[in-house]
Amino acid sequence: MEKRRIILVPFPAQGHVTPFIQLGHALSLKDFSITVVQGGSNQVSHIPGFQFVTIPESLPVSQLKTLGPVEFLTKLNKTIEASFKDCISQLLLQHDNDIPCIIYDELMYVSEATAKEFKLPSIIFSTVSATSRVCGCLLSNLNAEIDMEDPEVQDKVVDDLHPLTYKDLPTSGMGPLDRYLELCKEIFNRGTASGIILNTARCLESSSLSWLQQELGIPVYPLGPLHISASTNSSLLEEDMSCIEWLNKKKSGSVIYISLGSKAHMEAKEVMEMAWGLCDSNHPFLWVISESLPEEVSKIVSEKGIHCEMGTAGPSTWTSCGGRLLEPLRMELNA
Repeated sequence: MEKRRIILVPFPAQGHVTPFIQLGHALSLKDFSITVVQGGSNQVSHIPGFQFVTIPESLPVSQLKTLGPVEFLTKLNKTIEASFKDCISQLLLQHDNDIPCIIYDELMYVSEATAKEFKLPSIIFSTVSATSRVCGCLLSNLNAEIDMEDPEVQDKVVDDLHPLTYKDLPTSGMGPLDRYLELCKEIFNRGTASGIILNTARCLESSSLSWLQQELGIPVYPLGPLHISASTNSSLLEEDMSCIEWLNKKKSGSVIYISLGSKAHMEAKEVMEMAWGLCDSNHPFLWVISESLPEEVSKIVSEKGIHCEMGTAGPSTWTSCGGRLLEPLRMELNA
C-alpha cells in the first residue's frame, strides 16, 4: 500500500529548515511520505526518501539584509503566491488528491490561503519557542498607535503573563512599528489551520503552551525536542566543528550558551553591553551571532569565551536555530 504524502513548507533559513527536516524524519517513521516545497535559494536536496519540489518564482534570501525582515517576508509571500498554488495543484494531480495535510512554517503564511483554496487541512509549525509565539500573538493584537518608546508603556506587565513586560516584546530592528504589527497579524493569524506544532517540550514551557491553547482555540502539539530522534544532516552551509573541540575542553555544565537568532538585530551599544556582561559573568561562554564582531568586542570576548558567526558555527542540528530554546539541550548531547 502506497504511503500517504505530507507536504512541508519551511522558511528558507537554517534554523527553520533543520527542524522541518527533523519533523519530516519523524513523520516518515510513522509511514508517511514527505514532500518538501522550497524556494530557489538555501535548498536542501540530499535527504534519502524525501521528495523536493522547487517553487520557480521565489525571492533570494540574500535580499533579506537589503529589504529588512518585514519587507522581505511580505514580498516573499506575495512573490510565491501564484507559483505555490501551481505547485500544490501539480502535487495533487501526481498523488490522486490524496494529500492529508500541508504543514507550513508560520513565516510562510501564504500556505494557509492555498490550503484553504484546495480544501486541504493545514497545520502551522512554529520553529521558535512557545514563549516567542506568545509574544508574536501579543504583537498581532497591539494597536499601531501605541508608543513603545514611552517608559510607562515599556514597564507595563502584559496581562496574565507576569513577569513579561511590553519592553520584552521583540520589536528591535523591525523598522516602523505599524508595518511590523501588520506583518504580525499575517504571521500569527491561525486562519483555518487545524493545529499548531512547536519544537519545544511541555516541561520547559507549560505556562506559554497553556496560554496558546486557550488563545488559539486549536490543538497545540509540543513535539520537541525533535533532534533527539533525527540524525539527518540538513546543513545549508559547510560546518565548522572547531567550537566542539573548544567545548570538549570545558567542564560539563560550565559554559554559557547565547544565540539570539539569525533575525535578531542588535545595535553596537547592545553588542558591547552583552560582551561585557558575558565577561563579567566569570564563566566560559559560546556566543553564536549573526554578524562579525567589531575588533574591540572580539578582544573582550576572546578573554573568556568564543564566538561563532551564524550559519557556520557547528553542527547543523543546533547551529543557527534562531535563538531556539532547545539549542543548549542539543549542545549538551553533542559535547
